[in-house]
Amino acid sequence: GGRGDVIDALAGDQPVHAWLAAMADRILAESGAQTIAFSLEDAQFIADDLRALRDALRCLAAEVTADPRPPTSGMTHTQAVTMINTLARARAELVWPVGGEPSRAATAHGSQARLTVGLIARQAIDFFGGPERHRLRACLSSHCVLYFVKEHPRREWCTPKCGNRARVKRHYDRQTSTGA
Repeated sequence: GGRGDVIDALAGDQPVHAWLAAMADRILAESGAQTIAFSLEDAQFIADDLRALRDALRCLAAEVTADPRPPTSGMTHTQAVTMINTLARARAELVWPVGGEPSRAATAHGSQARLTVGLIARQAIDFFGGPERHRLRACLSSHCVLYFVKEHPRREWCTPKCGNRARVKRHYDRQTSTGA
């Protein structure tokens, strides 16, 4: 199947805000901050950057996986690399209070929302620049646009839901081709 009916999960400020909220715990752990909260204004501020980062990641993931599906990103390889490097504004900082335990924190100039985009871009650099990228696969379940890291030799889909959908489609295709 094609991907003609794919919905952009980051279209508009509300979905971007929901994505930020869903990422809050992960970003909190990475940043070393005490609390994290995102406003709709934060979402509006970083929406374009987040969509550009997603498109850059999709472009490079499609290349790494030799993805046979039609491209969802209009970016070239060079544009994608430049975009990730531009958005990777987060930097690591050593936090070590006198008499306390050392820890690593991430900081970025600007808001926590900007830090979120920066951290994802930094993780993309670590991922694509390291050996893990060779385990990246495109999920070939119909209407799925996702990629996943293959951690088990028999894994073929991004989620069990996509696996079930693919098995149902295969069964249906077999039934209709035999004329049963």
